Amino acid sequence: MNFELKTLDLKAAASHASDALIVLIATDFKPASDAVSRLIAQARASGDLDATPAKLLSTWRTPGVTASRVVLVSVGEGNARLVRQAVTAAVASLKAAAPKKITICLPDGTQQRLQAAAQAVADASYVYTATKPSAKAAALSRVVLALPTTAKTQAAKDDFAHARAHVAGVALAREWGNRPANHATPSMLAKVAQTLGKHKRVRCQVLGPKEIEKLGMGSFAAVARGSHEPMRFIVLHYDGAAKTQAPTVLVGKGITFDTGGISLKPGAGMDEMKFDMCGAASVLGTFEALAQLQPAINVVGLIPTCENMPDGTALKPGDVVTSMSGQTIEVLNTDAEGRLILCDALTYATRFKPRAVIDIATLTGACVVSLGAVRSGLFSPSDELAHALQEAGEAALDPCWRLPLDDEYAEGLKSNFADVANVGGRDGGAITAAKFLQRFAKDYPWAHLDIAGSAWKSGAAKGATGRPVGLLLQYLLSTVAKPAKPTQRRAA
Repeated sequence: MNFELKTLDLKAAASHASDALIVLIATDFKPASDAVSRLIAQARASGDLDATPAKLLSTWRTPGVTASRVVLVSVGEGNARLVRQAVTAAVASLKAAAPKKITICLPDGTQQRLQAAAQAVADASYVYTATKPSAKAAALSRVVLALPTTAKTQAAKDDFAHARAHVAGVALAREWGNRPANHATPSMLAKVAQTLGKHKRVRCQVLGPKEIEKLGMGSFAAVARGSHEPMRFIVLHYDGAAKTQAPTVLVGKGITFDTGGISLKPGAGMDEMKFDMCGAASVLGTFEALAQLQPAINVVGLIPTCENMPDGTALKPGDVVTSMSGQTIEVLNTDAEGRLILCDALTYATRFKPRAVIDIATLTGACVVSLGAVRSGLFSPSDELAHALQEAGEAALDPCWRLPLDDEYAEGLKSNFADVANVGGRDGGAITAAKFLQRFAKDYPWAHLDIAGSAWKSGAAKGATGRPVGLLLQYLLSTVAKPAKPTQRRAA
């Protein structure tokens, strides 16, 4: 989908060539004398369009308007969240008409509003086709985001670039999250990463079973034992700053299918375990966005990826494995496998001397019980890092919520036969999982995002969401060093 940013006031928008014109109307809108303004004024006067957010009115062949369809939609005070709701409703109302080009008139162009509008269009028009040849791809191919003045358009250029990169990153994460496990194997994810490695400033290295075992990643390797699909350890680098600048490391859980292993999951809903690699997909999506934006930062992406299957060689409950850190782990439940692959990746991250490490994982059903599908779970012993991630999530409309990491929660992870057990009791399961990971992340500022509730939707709307690419991208861009302001020298 091609997005463009243009200067169009309502008079210019009325004559702009487009299949559909969407006009976002804030509460403080003041109509002028053009055809669209007159239409808005008449709709308000007649009571057909009130100020309720996402309330819309559609017209066809409006006199004085080139577009065959016009959708007027209220955005209340016009914040980013309301813009997203309004655009989602407007684009959905046009689905049957299948427009190829739409123009959206925005009240102003702050980053959050542009990002919200662009992502809403992409979400509302998304159609999965990779393994469904009967599905018709979305007809919409061109979207013009219009601002009323040249000054606002010029001021919004960087924000628009961010919005466009955000959409591209979410699209990649969503696409690969949705693919069935036989169409998204560890080897296939590695090929996606290698394709990203062709971008400017991006490098990719893919390690296979022999290299992984040579590194001493016994915990990761143990999870992969039951599968015929070979495991992969993907290392991505985005080199946008000097080598002396410490990188941020993103670690994405890449279980391309999770049966639970010997601790087999119930059959109902097991198909959704193809989504267990959405953490990995979010890292890939974030690198796609970085490649488009080319910010002056360094980022490393680490993706341990494999299947969790129950054959005769599979990991068994009660087995003890040795992690890359040298710590031994008693595996009490083979369905708690995500933490077993992440712990070795967290140890590997130490070699980069990172400024911060963030792991992203569809880790626990307990987090879904705690927070549902609205917010991702956030865990971090660093107040500074946690606050920065929370702020980024709010700005990107990809929110998270910080949960505790009290040391007492680790009591349930004690083992008589190893340094640590891979599960505690049922209570506080999302927290005990985070406490397990924390043992392997003591050498740097660290945060854990549990996206089990936010990475995909179930039911009639089943599918990946592409989260938390927005949060991660917003956070990474917030770490770009700001140029120092020149100081004025006093006259002698």
